[in-house]
Amino acid sequence: MTAYEREGATGRPGGADPRGTPGADAGYDAVVLAGGAARRLGGEDKPGVRVGGRTLLDRVLAACADATRTVVVARPRPTARPVEWAREDPPGGGPLAALDAGLRHTGAPYVLVLSADLPFLEEKTVRRLLDTLRAGTPHEIPGASRPARDGHATRAEGPGARHDDPDSRAEVPGTPLDGVLLTDPDGRDQPLVAVYRADALRRELGALAAVHGNLSGLPLRRLVAALGLARITDPVASFDCDTWDDIAAARARIREHGHVLDEWISAVKDELGIDLDVDTGVLLDLARDAAHGVARPAAPLTTFLVGYAAARAGGGPEAVAEAARKAAALALRWADEDTPDARPDNGSAATPPTPATPATEPDAG
Repeated sequence: MTAYEREGATGRPGGADPRGTPGADAGYDAVVLAGGAARRLGGEDKPGVRVGGRTLLDRVLAACADATRTVVVARPRPTARPVEWAREDPPGGGPLAALDAGLRHTGAPYVLVLSADLPFLEEKTVRRLLDTLRAGTPHEIPGASRPARDGHATRAEGPGARHDDPDSRAEVPGTPLDGVLLTDPDGRDQPLVAVYRADALRRELGALAAVHGNLSGLPLRRLVAALGLARITDPVASFDCDTWDDIAAARARIREHGHVLDEWISAVKDELGIDLDVDTGVLLDLARDAAHGVARPAAPLTTFLVGYAAARAGGGPEAVAEAARKAAALALRWADEDTPDARPDNGSAATPPTPATPATEPDAG
């Protein structure tokens, strides 16, 4: 296809959404581009490289777990959560062709566009991007910037604008944003860590395809330059893995003291197919009390039993919290019994009988 074709009804894959500003609670779809050649990794399957026990692709998918629909543009492979698969035509046609292929499977008013090599992207950053886009025009957004690129504004005048000439674009004050993207610590745009209005993407991809005949081989900057964008900075979330040095740096960071526990818990949940958020502080306190008040091996065994009991009670954070509360109270009672002044559970002041004192006076008789 040489132009973007909208297929189907609103809200279905390929469907066109009504023009205008979507509601503040409008959902979003995610498109993850995972089919690059990874030349700087020697042709390694980059989305499948593991960081912290999880593939880079699975780490990215965890960050957009609440998307209405998630489309991965690549050859199908096992993933920790279900996704839809798409492929650009021809394969290897570049990021714009891949984005076009993924976008055809979406129907939400907002589209999160991600690369598959973002080891530290989290849901909170996705939420920040969405909230910034929903906030309105760039002049209404505290802390967001919309700088000019190479001295030129970045707002497209419409589908008829020239997509190969930055001078053809001028910002129109008060117009809604087309998208919000992250910048890296050096201020460079990261258009594959961004959220866009779906109608703006369809409009500009269609215009680019009309001008160039197709999207294969076109650079992302052609699209970015045609959109009205705000920019926010997140040095950690924007970190991507292009080289083996980047992979090594990511693997080292997650093993730092402040990150390793959360990373391990996330990896275990992915491996076991568990989607459960619990208060890890409660479980750690329980493990500490069991280890100190009973014996060190009691810590892992007790937390296992708490998980088993919570599962039998129906699962969920509340079931875990209740089982942990009961076990923690038991551990404290156990420890209290080993103190010199331990009292019966009823709190009475009863004391053991005192042995009889031997007589010290001579017999009267």
